[in-house]
Amino acid sequence: MYELCKDICAQMSPIGLSEMKGIRLMNRLDTKYLFPTSELPKLLMDLKQGFRVQVVEGKCISPYSTLYYDTDDLQMYIRHHDQHRVRQKIRTRAYMDSNLCFIEVKRKNNKGRTSKKRTEIPMNCMMNVLECDEAVAFMELHSDFVRQDIQPTLQTQFDRITLVNALKTERLTIDLNLSFTNIQTGNQRQLPELAIIELKQDGKQRSLVQEHLSDYRIRPGGISKYCLGTVLTNEWVKKNLFKKKIRYIQKLTSTHHDFT
Repeated sequence: MYELCKDICAQMSPIGLSEMKGIRLMNRLDTKYLFPTSELPKLLMDLKQGFRVQVVEGKCISPYSTLYYDTDDLQMYIRHHDQHRVRQKIRTRAYMDSNLCFIEVKRKNNKGRTSKKRTEIPMNCMMNVLECDEAVAFMELHSDFVRQDIQPTLQTQFDRITLVNALKTERLTIDLNLSFTNIQTGNQRQLPELAIIELKQDGKQRSLVQEHLSDYRIRPGGISKYCLGTVLTNEWVKKNLFKKKIRYIQKLTSTHHDFT
């Protein structure tokens, strides 16, 4: 499946990082979808003529590594699980192909809008940003936490395809080959049958992606990779409000993972 997706992406018109960074969706709507990887080659064929693929260092599928930080009692995870409108996440993210690493603080306000602040850090700080004074200062400026509050919690690894339509009015990321390692419990899980699609679009424009996803009977609705990975790798964590989503993933991918 991976090689077939790579071959289809290679047939698309490329777009480089510099041009991609210049795309601004002013009236942006963000929507997540859960999608079976078994259908991914067909979806890419549907989008091949109308979309360009981001190419980095000659590759159209790029590996990412992300490390999430949280408190001992997982306050950031719990706030998400309990559906608090105001919440935040702290993470480091490495773009493996371009050898770049950032610390990021994502905040969601009481109106449901998400903002993200980030700054570049040395790659060797990725696995323990708390030892990087510059990164800690950035985190303490933009989050509600200080160095003593948090610790590395969950590492996620995945491959990403990034597409943009010809009019540059919608952009989507497709994350596949999901892998999770829990720093607290030591447990590891993989979920190769699932892709997470995130669509960013100008709200005033017709969406070809949504039309195709509707053909597959895929409705909007996603789950944070941090929350999904935590559920999969920590048997003690609170998870009642995610059980319906997990059952949907099981049905969608025809898997029988024990998510309880």
